[in-house]
Parts: sequence; structure tokens; C-alpha cells
Amino acid sequence: MEVFDLELGALFGTRARMGLSAIMTYAGGAYIFTRKEYASRIRILLRSWNTAAKKGETVDQIDDLDSKSSEEEEEEEVAQELVQADAMKSQEGTGKNPQLKVPTTFDEMFLFNAAVMGYANSTWMKFILEYFDPIVSNVANSYRLQEECDVLSLNLAKCKGEINLPEFKSVMLASLRSLVPKEWNSQHEVAWNWLWENVERLLRQQLGRPRAHQKALERFIGSLQQEQLTTYCRDEYKRFFQLAPSGQDFFKQSTTRLYFIAEKIVEMTVEMYRTPKKMVEELSGLGLRHVGYGVPTELFSPYVSSAVEVIRGMSTDETTESAFAWSLTLIAKIMVRTLVEGSTVVMQAINTNIEKNLKKAIAVAPRGKRAMELLNITVGTQSISPLYWAIESGSLICAQAMIEDLLTIRADRDNYYFGADALFTRHPEVIKKLSTSAPSLLEPLLEGLIWRSRVISNGYRRVNCYCKHLMQYPDGNPHQALQWLVEYGNPVTISQFTIVLVADVMWTRLVAYHFLLGRCYFLFTLCLAVTSQSFLSYPSALGEPETLERNVVVFVCRVFLYLGSMCKICYTQIRYFLADCRNGAIDRTFYIPIPQYLFSLQSGGNFVLLWLLVGMCIEEPIWHCGEFSMDSMNDHDDHSELLFATHCEHVSGGTKRVYSMFSCLAILLYWTLLLDFSIFSMHISAYVLVFGRVLSEVALFIMALVFLIISFSTAIMALEHELVDFADFGTWFLSLTQMSLAMFPQAYYQLFEHEANLLVVIIIFVLIVSIILVNLLVAQLNQAYQHVYTDMQGYARLNRASVIVTTLEGISAKRWARFLQGMKLEDRLEFNEGDVGLPGR
Repeated sequence: MEVFDLELGALFGTRARMGLSAIMTYAGGAYIFTRKEYASRIRILLRSWNTAAKKGETVDQIDDLDSKSSEEEEEEEVAQELVQADAMKSQEGTGKNPQLKVPTTFDEMFLFNAAVMGYANSTWMKFILEYFDPIVSNVANSYRLQEECDVLSLNLAKCKGEINLPEFKSVMLASLRSLVPKEWNSQHEVAWNWLWENVERLLRQQLGRPRAHQKALERFIGSLQQEQLTTYCRDEYKRFFQLAPSGQDFFKQSTTRLYFIAEKIVEMTVEMYRTPKKMVEELSGLGLRHVGYGVPTELFSPYVSSAVEVIRGMSTDETTESAFAWSLTLIAKIMVRTLVEGSTVVMQAINTNIEKNLKKAIAVAPRGKRAMELLNITVGTQSISPLYWAIESGSLICAQAMIEDLLTIRADRDNYYFGADALFTRHPEVIKKLSTSAPSLLEPLLEGLIWRSRVISNGYRRVNCYCKHLMQYPDGNPHQALQWLVEYGNPVTISQFTIVLVADVMWTRLVAYHFLLGRCYFLFTLCLAVTSQSFLSYPSALGEPETLERNVVVFVCRVFLYLGSMCKICYTQIRYFLADCRNGAIDRTFYIPIPQYLFSLQSGGNFVLLWLLVGMCIEEPIWHCGEFSMDSMNDHDDHSELLFATHCEHVSGGTKRVYSMFSCLAILLYWTLLLDFSIFSMHISAYVLVFGRVLSEVALFIMALVFLIISFSTAIMALEHELVDFADFGTWFLSLTQMSLAMFPQAYYQLFEHEANLLVVIIIFVLIVSIILVNLLVAQLNQAYQHVYTDMQGYARLNRASVIVTTLEGISAKRWARFLQGMKLEDRLEFNEGDVGLPGR
């Protein structure tokens, strides 16, 4: 009143003072009466409902319950003793029939009492029972209570038969009396009757209407033509922008997109009648997405008003208008509620993408709930992650600040708080998400898993690496973090300390043994191939006579080579081929369907090796000499060929050359595939990778050299000279190639002394090749080496990580469990001496 006196002065007369005083006195009295009369009822409802629903007293609304008097405590003690006595009697009774299950929750007790009271066939009770928890939990929020009752009325409209709401009340009260015996009194009866009277009143307002509304609205919308829908969209937005001009700042899409949104909303009004439960879930998810868009809730009311006005002008049926308005209003209520509940200070800070705002928003959160404020916002059955929303919306500054906040270790007198567990539990695939959507955030995430002590002892300081969630999922299965980083393929990220530690530990303690065990067979095959094709073939090459012992050993080795190696490779290739065809992993870059597994060095090399072994098997001299050897033995010829001979009259020189070529290439390929063992040393593996990277420069050098040789060969053939031995293109091509490689005989240069023109051309060729081309190759190799050297260790670690991922697929669950047990990931690590910290190393 003093403020009115000060601001209005003489205008604030006696009558105005008395009137305003009466209004304020009435409002204050009504507020005090409501608080005194209904606050106790709401507390009783929430407390008894938590007991009946087995929620535990964790609701914020009943945290400020009044302290109990000594008389009330004595009454509760007596009641508790009676309850215990009744429980003992019930246990004795149930002991006689051990298969009888006593209801312990409200839902179980309600269904039990409904069956006892003869309402087992009343299916509509189950719909109310499904929505009863949100109704009771939101009894203090009249708007939410109205919304839940409206949605419930839509579900009740799907039930056939008569709906008698007082029947639910009787079953409900009987169930509550059974579940809350020690607290139940007359105040509980009054409170629950009062709640049900309000719910019943709200439900009766809509009972019978949804079906008529649905039919009328379906008939109206089904009769609309596309031109009418377009007119509706145009008029609706025109009216909306008149009512709320600020809406133009949010509806910036194209006209086609805006019309699509308007038509979709019209469809949603019908779907709300058809499938209300599904629509509520979809609207909750849609509302959570709009939280990130920062849409003001003030725009929903004018949008609903404008849409209803346009529909009123298009229809003359009051039922249709009422159905559309009621459904659209309910949709707007759900959306507004979702926006209000989901618009936390964290989401508002994310929309600004300012780190300072985010830190200010999260600063008020307690340590124990800080992580979930950044990771989860739940509205109804739908949830959204603020961290993922920041990543998807491009607010990477806030996303980085959120990751750093989550991975900051905090403490109080009793506990340490570290958000890594919450982060990887809420988002097990966070590594994949960051590698595909925000690679710049991988480094803060991986660095946040490392704790470094400030205390230096003997030149060292303690470092704890919390890599548990990079090794295993919460269920104990191997984590896919390494696989995702291999697919990402960044050598810098894979060289980060945390990932290096995880990969090295898994390699040394688990994978290396299984990898070596799997490659031992290949080593054995290589030894047999070298023995049969190289070491035991020299007597024949030197003209020495064959021996039966040598032939038997060669035969056994080659048969094993064909059966044990060729057949195994063939089986593996067929399996990979079928797997790629089944998964659609076919590459058509060169318009030729090529399975993707062939692009791997090992798989592609084995594919080529398979065909070389097939060629060797076809041209095998032992098969060709076998018939001749057996005939000679039957004739008892002392000079006959030995059994399993590799040299005989049946084998021509061409066959021997083809076989030897296949054999030579196969041995080279065997040794090339042996480079896979370089993975045991990062330095050797990096050297091999450097060699592979600079091969492209050598290929360019060879292309340039071949071009020069062909050019000068054809040019020299155009010269007049008297050298008969150098008259064709093939001779000059071979000669210039030998000159380039310093293999041309010195004596042949004397033949060019009397051919001055020819000698000048050859000198020019040699100068270009030896001075320009060779030095250019050296410069290219040097530059390429400097360019790739810094990343070679990373690429070597990527190679090892890919082997780890592949090998882990074949490791048994028992062996993996032993590995995890040996890692002791649940043991707590010390921060400093005597300071026991967090587990998860």
C-alpha cells in the first residue's frame, strides 16, 4: 500500500485504498487457507504413495515434513508392533502354501483386489492404473494433473463397455489400506477421496467425447483437398505472424518446409485421438529437441489460436472445431511442459555456446549430481543428452567445457567424484560419436582420463590412467573403442598416451600370444615352401643325380604345401568373399565389383598366393614324371627314374620354366606376407610403413625413366648409322635400360666412337638420367620421408590396433575374463602416498 501511495499520490483515494486492501486481504487469506488445508493432504498423498509404490521417501515435495510429536511417535510404535504381528501371522499362513505369492506393489495389490471384488474383466481399470502414478505424483500441479487426465480420457475412449469410475475408487482404497497399514488413518481417507473426486471430475468432463471428436475430425481432414490444405497453411501462418511477430525469427525455413510443418501438425491432431500413448512419447521427444532450438513457450498459444481460427473459417461443424481445438491445445500443453522441464540452465547455456555461461550454469549443481546435469535430461519416457546436443548443434566450445568438467576429479570429506563412469555408462559409444562428429574433442576426452600428481619424488611423479571404460563395457565384454579409433584412422589420436597404454597392455598381456600362435602355421608353411622349392632343388640344378630320400622329402613338402596351405587359403578366401557379398561390402570404384577384403595387404596377398599355388600344382613336375617312373619300375629297369622324380623326359623345358616362375613368385610372396611379424616392434613396423609410403615416388621415377628410354630409343632409330647389331627398337630399349642401371658393358661404348651423332644422343640420355632423374628421385624420397616420418609411429600403432581388434574376435570369453581379473580394474589407485583414490586403471 505504501508503494501505491508513493507512486499515485492523491490519485490513490480512500475508496481505492479500501478496495485494493480488501482484494489483497482476500487473496492472502485464500492462499493461507489453501496452504493450510491442502498442503497437509498433498504431503499425506505423496508419503503414502511412496510407501505403497515402493519408491522410498525421496521426493522433494515431502522433504520439509513437519517434525512429529512424541504422542504421534508412540502411536506409530504401537502401530508398528501390530503390523509386525500381522506380518508374522501372514508368514505363517503363507508357509502352508509356499507357492502363494503375496502382492507387494500397488499394481499387484490393485489387480489382486480387483479380481477378488469381481472387477477382473474391467480392462479400463488397467488404463487408469497405468497413468495413476503420474497423476498422484503431480497432484500439486493442477496443469499437469489436467494434462494427465486428458490423455487418460483418450485411452479410456478405446475401451469397450461401461466405465464406472467409483469402482476404481473402492479397489484403490482397499489396496492402499493393505499396503500402508501402519500410517493409514482418517486423514488418509479424506486425502485420497479428495484426490479421486478431482480426478473423477476431470475425467467425466471428457468421457464419451473423444470418439465423437475423432470421427468428426477424421471426416473433416479426409475431405480436404491439397488446395484447401495449402490455403489453410498460408492463412494460418499469416494469422500467426500477426498475433506473434516475433515468431518470424524462428520460422525462417522455406515456404515448402513451413507448409509441411503445418500439415504435420494437422495430422498430429488426428493421431492424438487414434494413438494417444504413442503420440505423447513422440511429442516428448519432439519437445526435447525444441529445447535445443531455444523456442519460447509464449509462441504456442498464438499458434494454437491462429490454427483454430483458420479451421473455424473452413468448417461449419462445431464438433469438428471443438475436436481440433481440444486436440491441438493438448499437444501444445505437452510441448510447453516438455520445454519447461527440459529447459535447464545447462541447455540454455549450450544455446549460447559460451564457456563462461556453461560454467556458471553448472556451478550450482552438487558434486554428486553434477555429471547427470550434463548427460541426461528426462521428460516422461523420453530423454536427451545435453552433451550430445551440444555436439550435434555445433556448440563445440560448450561441449569441450562439459567434457573437461565431467573428467575433473572433485572430492569432499568422504568421497571422490569423477564423471568418467557416468559418461561411459550414459554414452558407451562416445568415442565413436566424437570421432565422426567432433574429432577435436577426442584429445580433451582422452587427456581427461589421466591424473598427474603435482608431487615429484626422485625425479618422477605419479600418473594414474583410468582406462577401464576403454577396455570393457559395463557387462564385461571387450569395448569397441580401439575399433572405432582404427576406423577413424588418425595417427595422432592413436598415439595419445591413454590409447597407447590400452593397446600395449592388451597386446602384451593378451593378443600377442594368440597372434603368434595363429601365425605359427604360416611360418611352418613358409619353412616347407623354402625347403622344397629352394634348398632341396639345388642338386638337380647342378646336374647331380637325384636320390630317393630327397625326392620323398620334396614330395611330402609339396603335397603339404598344396593341401595344407593352398586349400586353407582357398577356404579362407571363399569365407571372406561370401561375408562381403552378404554384407554388401563390394567396391565399384573402377566399375568392377571387388570385395573390400581384397584391399587388405594380407588378404590381397593371400589371394595372389592362392593362384600362384594353383599354377604350381598344375605345372608340378612330380605329377608329369609320376607315370613314367611307375612304368620304369614295373619293367625292372636298373636305370629307371626314381620315385617322385622332378626331372624326366616327360617334363619339357617350357613347363620347367613356367613352374620355376610360379615357384619364385610364390616364395617372394611368402616372405612379403611375413612382414606382418613386424608388428611386434613399433620401430620395425614404422620402417616398413615408410618403405611402403615412398614406393609411390619410386613408381614415378620408373615411369619417367621408361618414358625417356622409349623416347630416346625411337629417336636413335631415326638416325643414320652403320651399327648392324643396334638396328631395331628392342635392342636400343634394352641397351638404354642397361645404361640407366649402369649395367651396359664398357666395351660396347667403343662401338659408338665413329658415330658422332649417335654418341651425342647417348651422352644426353645418360646425363638426363644420371644427373637430373636420379637426383630428383633422391630429393623426392628425402622430402617424402620427412613428410611421413612424424606420423609413421602413429600409423604403426594403427596397424597394431587393427590386429588387436581382429584377434580379440577369436579370443574366448574365459580367456578374456582371466585377462580382466589380472588387470584388477576395480582396485582403487592411490593419488599420493596414503591417499586412496578411484578405481578404474
